[in-house]
Amino acid sequence: MKPIKTILLIICVFWMATLGSAVFADDYSHTISVFKKSPVVNPFFKDAYGYAVFPTVGKGGIVVGGAFGKGRVYRQGILTGHVTLSKVSVGFQLGGQAFSEIIFFQDKRAYDEFTSGTFEFDASASAVVITAGAQAKAGTEGGTASASAGPDTGTQASLGYRKGVAVFVHTKGGLMYEATIGGQRFDFTPL
Repeated sequence: MKPIKTILLIICVFWMATLGSAVFADDYSHTISVFKKSPVVNPFFKDAYGYAVFPTVGKGGIVVGGAFGKGRVYRQGILTGHVTLSKVSVGFQLGGQAFSEIIFFQDKRAYDEFTSGTFEFDASASAVVITAGAQAKAGTEGGTASASAGPDTGTQASLGYRKGVAVFVHTKGGLMYEATIGGQRFDFTPL
């Protein structure tokens, strides 16, 4: 019975993430503006070579979990393609969550590596959460920026690129405890 519930939950998460992207055509501009309003994230928009933005990523699981989201990739402010985020994980996890994610590329090398077709993050690196009191984990091949308590508390860790990549997450809702293995995978399609 548990495998059926798990499969249904994963299907629901994928469906919500896909529906969310289809219903809100202007979700990309809104999501970008949310990240630009953060004093932690805003400097990255000025200095980054490019970025990928995901307005809604749905994540859920009961032992076996998954995440899915659709995004766009920009190089120096110009849309260059579409990207799909997917993740399958196994380990102790329970619940569901929706969040927005943005990935900054420090230079052409990092951008080219991400847009080369399929790019995968490892499970050990984390993302900076831009809202206080939340915690997220989004793996990157080699890591991302360091953790932060968020701008609402006035406390911020030293932020920067790691191997040319910095990842930020804005939690939209849900509750999920997770200690999993498995990473995010990105499939890029140029315009």
